[in-house]
Amino acid sequence: MAKGSKATGIKAWPEGDRPREKLLKKGAKALSNSELLAILLRTGTNGFSALDLARKVMKKFGTFRNMSHTDVLDWKEFKGIGSAKIAHIQAALEIGRRYREDEVITGKQKIASAKDIVDIVMPQLRDLKTEVFKVLYLDSNNRVIDIVDAATGTVDKAMPIVREIIHSALQKFAASIICVHNHPSANITPSTQDKTFTKELCDAGKLMEIKVLDHVIVGDNQYYSFADEGLMG
Repeated sequence: MAKGSKATGIKAWPEGDRPREKLLKKGAKALSNSELLAILLRTGTNGFSALDLARKVMKKFGTFRNMSHTDVLDWKEFKGIGSAKIAHIQAALEIGRRYREDEVITGKQKIASAKDIVDIVMPQLRDLKTEVFKVLYLDSNNRVIDIVDAATGTVDKAMPIVREIIHSALQKFAASIICVHNHPSANITPSTQDKTFTKELCDAGKLMEIKVLDHVIVGDNQYYSFADEGLMG
């Protein structure tokens, strides 16, 4: 729409075409990505509605995933999107990523393979710019009790503490644990430190009768499983 047009305000549209009203009437699945984003933006600027602005954003980033790890500089070309709106968008994207883990914990999903683990944590880990180390705590039936961030490191190094991981397992009455961390470089080959840590954790687990079932390294839509490679001792 042309700049300055009086018809660009969403409130001037037929009620059935407004994203918020459409969501309430038909459900979130009925909305396009641009319409969902427009609800978060709430307002447009300089003759452009929130939906016009949302369409410009989606055209630049393409997907919500591409939007998820941006900073303020990536948004500077969009007039009308300041730090508050960026924060709303980032918060909504993070809620979406965490939803999968919450769903797994609530449903006590059973873990039968490394692929099951990756399906749970990949959305949160694959795009991160620093290493994050997670621990899945399981009951005696290999069902998830909890998923915890054990450590956050620099771009190439996280330092999870073996004693704290085992202590948490005992507190949660976990029968076994699985460790997962990402490699921001997307190279999923385990480092010497990864191998040393895995051995130390397995040794500590044996002493306390906590099984360490796997250590999974996540890259960009790919993964490396110590258990699949026969490296869990």
